[in-house]
Parts: sequence; C-alpha cells; structure tokens
Amino acid sequence: MRELLANRVKTLTPSATLAITAKAKELKANGIDVIGLGAGEPDFNTPKNILDAAAESMYQGHTKYTPAGGLPALKKAIIDKLARDNHLAYKPNEILVGIGAKHVLYTLFQVILNEGDEVIIPIPYWVSYPEQVKLAGGVPVYVESTSEQNFKITADQLRNAVTPKTKAVIINSPSNPSGMVYTREELIAIAEVAVEKDLLIVSDEIYEKLLYNGLEHFSVASISEEVKARTILINGVAKSHSMTGWRIGYAAGNAEIIESMTDLASHSTSNPTTTSQYATIEAYNGSQDSVEEMRAAFESRLETIYPKLNAIPGFKVIKPHGAFYLLPDVSEAAQKTGYTSVDEFVTALLTEANVAVVPGSGFGLPSTIRLSYATSLENLEEAVRRMDNFVRSKWQD
Repeated sequence: MRELLANRVKTLTPSATLAITAKAKELKANGIDVIGLGAGEPDFNTPKNILDAAAESMYQGHTKYTPAGGLPALKKAIIDKLARDNHLAYKPNEILVGIGAKHVLYTLFQVILNEGDEVIIPIPYWVSYPEQVKLAGGVPVYVESTSEQNFKITADQLRNAVTPKTKAVIINSPSNPSGMVYTREELIAIAEVAVEKDLLIVSDEIYEKLLYNGLEHFSVASISEEVKARTILINGVAKSHSMTGWRIGYAAGNAEIIESMTDLASHSTSNPTTTSQYATIEAYNGSQDSVEEMRAAFESRLETIYPKLNAIPGFKVIKPHGAFYLLPDVSEAAQKTGYTSVDEFVTALLTEANVAVVPGSGFGLPSTIRLSYATSLENLEEAVRRMDNFVRSKWQD
C-alpha cells in the first residue's frame, strides 16, 4: 500500500498537556483517586449571564451560518474591549474571530509563513507554537531564557537570534507555562528590535486578565502605531471568562493579514460556532464581576500553595505573576529519588503518588514540571502533600 500520511504530520509531537490529562482521566475512570494538575482551564463554570445569553440566542433563531470572520456585533464587542482595556483602536476589517485562540494562531502561521521562514520562540513555550510553525512550513528558532531571567528573553537575545530568514517573534505574556509577565520596559526593548529587524510580533495575550500582586496588563501593540502595525494580537475568552469549551478566540492586526486569515477560515471552518459568538458578545459587553472573582480566587490559591510547593525537597520554584501555573525545577528531586529524567519522575508521580503534572520537556524545559492551580485549594494541598511524601520517602543522599 502506498504511504498514507503526509510528511507534514510525521514530525508532530502530541500535546503533552492533553496527553497527561487523558491519562489522569483514564486512571480516574478505573477508580483511582488521581489529582490532576495538568489541565489548562479554569475550574469555574461559565458565568450565568453568558449561559443565559447563549440560550436566548438559540431561542431567537440565531443558529445559522455567520460571516467567516465573525459576527459584526462580536467584532464590535471586541473592538470596544480592546479600546476599553488595552487603549487600542481597531476597525472591523482588522479583527478575525476564530474557533479558539489556538486555531486563530494556526491560521495566522498558515498565512504569514513561507517554506523556510523562521519564527523565534522563547523557551519555555506553549506546546503548540513549534508544531503550528512547522505545519506552516516554518522553522522554529528557540531562544532559551533562564530562571535568573524569570523565564523571559531579553532584547539582546532576540537581536542575536535574528537571521535574514526571520519573519516573526512570539511573545506570550502572561506566559504558559511559567506564569511570568513581561514588563512595559521589557516589551518596549523587544519592540525596538522588531522594528529595527522588520519582524512581525505575535502577541499571545490569552491570560491577560489573570495578573497578581497588583500588576496591570500591558499590550505590546499599545507602545506606538509603528509597533501596532507589525503586531498581531491574539486573545479570547477561554481563560478570562472560563469559556474553554466554547472555542472563541480572535486576532487583531494588519488588515491584509486579517483578510487572508478570513479567506482561509472561509475554506476551513466556514465560521465560528454561532451560539458561542453570541455568548462572547455578552462576555465582553456584560458584567465583568466574575472575571475579577476568578482572578482573586487564583491569586489566593497561589499565595497559599507556593510556599508549600517550594518546601518540597529538590523543588525550586519562582513565584509567577500571572496565569495559573507553577513551573518548578525538579531535576534535583528526580535525581535524588532515583530517576534518570524528570519525565520518568512525572510518570512515577502519576502511578505511585496519583498526582498528574505535565513534564516540562513539552515546553522546552526538561528539568521542570508544570502544575496548574486551576483546581480547588483542597485538591492542591492534598497534591502537594502527596508529592512531598513521595519525594521524602525515596530521597537518597
């Protein structure tokens, strides 16, 4: 039989986050008391006003196709949100609504990358960035940050990584998986390099509403009109409004790029789910009280769990300022408990301690694990207790 698969999919790496979540669910289905700290989604239900708006839209007959790039009313709600929250002015032809921020990113890379174009991706990175770049024929170029840099790259590192083939740089702030947040000054310095080297900036701001310690979100696109013109801003309601399953994200940026993304979407998805679009209109136009309630809950969990996690032998944790993840370096714990890699350590945590975390190898940092604190405080404290007992019971000096 002839070859069944296209070459483009043969190098794909499965999502580490989805894989660990699936394994944890499988063990739970078999009656094992697993605490899952792998999922990248809020543990709150979608707010009631959004649910009601979605239901009402269906009863009003809004169950048909919409424009490929999103409902005009939703584009207006997004434009109003960007003006209100980010001090950014966009026109409807500069907005694309897609089926979640992940698919919006996928569509973006498909329309901006030619074979061999390079995209600079800071380490640690969200698992899908490299795979999406490769699927578009691009080449991921990794720039490693360190814990001493709070897992953020510098402008000098970016400048040194640029080649004649570099098309774009990805900035994710707040970051998945580290939870770190670029400061205004850091983003200005990075933007200066982008202007100097004629790079596009792909700014993933999906966690913008989850900031702690009094920090306020700053979008790189708001630096200047010159920077805004080369920035494609990616966002959505998945994390901010606990709407992961509704699958609505958006891109804001250059009209030519947005038009091409819309054309591609018209052939690949027809349109984002109609009901979800109406739900998102309410998410942005309605009360934002639930957004702050969730943010405050995550911050409270972080303040409680961070010192306890940091007290586990062999765990080195930098306190994050955003998102809902912790990224401890556990290389010492893995080595002292008899494992040759953190990946092996993670497998043992799951099968012996019944705690599911994501190995940092999926994010480009194999010495780390990612833990999500998007679960109850009770679960978090029990998970930390289990990990602590696991490490101490196996520790070998």
